[in-house]
Amino acid sequence: MTKWKKWARELAIFALMLAVISWGVDQWRKPAPLTTMTMQSELMLTNGQYVSLTELSADQPLLVYLWATWCAVCKFTSPTVEALNADGVNVLSIAIRSGDDQRLLRGMKAKGLTFPVVNDNQGRLAREWGINATPTFIIIDKGKMVHSTSGWSSSWGLKLRLWWLQNPAVT
Repeated sequence: MTKWKKWARELAIFALMLAVISWGVDQWRKPAPLTTMTMQSELMLTNGQYVSLTELSADQPLLVYLWATWCAVCKFTSPTVEALNADGVNVLSIAIRSGDDQRLLRGMKAKGLTFPVVNDNQGRLAREWGINATPTFIIIDKGKMVHSTSGWSSSWGLKLRLWWLQNPAVT
């Protein structure tokens, strides 16, 4: 076996191991299944508007981004979510234990974040949904949770997951 083939084989094995470990961590950290009642209950955005996950996901998949101002990884993922929101992706964020509305909004403004946000100041939603890691991304389509992942995720990874839902003939 040539040196390059051996190197390529080792890289392929490493990539496969990384994918299996990532999948395992996602399964371990997977949020509790969201009930119909949870999907239909109204959540209040920091601007005072009420929304429901069922309504937001009726026409196109909804990316729910659970994050916190104190989360180190969220400093890298929040700009990604902001860019997706600016590109027209259907986004709803939930800030977990990040202070009162004024503090949260000041911090978001300082970082140039404008995506819609529900302030889960006491962590009630996070507990109810079984969220044990930030950031967590949940994709909801037509009122059903269809995917979740936690930790860092790339813009392309999130776009691919959303694209896959909108193009079922490809799967």
